[in-house]
Amino acid sequence: MNPAISAHGLGVHLGEEWLFRGVDGSLAPGECLALVGDNGTGKSTLLHCLYGMQTPTEGTVLVQGHAPDERDRSFRRRVSALLDDSDIFAELTPVQHLELLAGSFGFELGDPGELIADAGLAERAGVTAGQLSAGQRRRLLLLGATARPFEVLLLDEPERALDADGKGWLSTVVARATEAGAAVVLATHYPPLLDSADHVLDMS
Repeated sequence: MNPAISAHGLGVHLGEEWLFRGVDGSLAPGECLALVGDNGTGKSTLLHCLYGMQTPTEGTVLVQGHAPDERDRSFRRRVSALLDDSDIFAELTPVQHLELLAGSFGFELGDPGELIADAGLAERAGVTAGQLSAGQRRRLLLLGATARPFEVLLLDEPERALDADGKGWLSTVVARATEAGAAVVLATHYPPLLDSADHVLDMS
């Protein structure tokens, strides 16, 4: 089985220092890699490299056998990401967000109400995203990243702003993704996600 993600000698140099260097390894379909470390150690930057938003200073990285490029439509169809700059449309309701997502990626949405209820947003389904709480907006962003088909999922501190129930739902979402055969890479401080990961990379 070909790896979903492979890296060899990956490094990023910023300013006068290396943010990280010598990252090697591979991730198979259905596996989860957790990135840990203090703020500023390069977790978000590594995720940006995997999504093609950051060009490595040295080394190589392949995602689904190709150099990552978030500008490429076929790449975006296979790789879903919730990164630190992800945002929502404040004027759209959760249902409208899902409908827009389905139209953009060309997949059958099914029952949006069921998806929204699963994310704990049933009572807010008709409320525009701008009126949602921070935790509810985070759930909507996670739902948007995971409701569509994908082969690789990249998440940057997905537990941010979530309450205990939201974090429990997040753990379920990640488990579903790997069980469906997706490779997942996430930067996290949430112990249950670390405990369930197949691999942990300490960036400190």
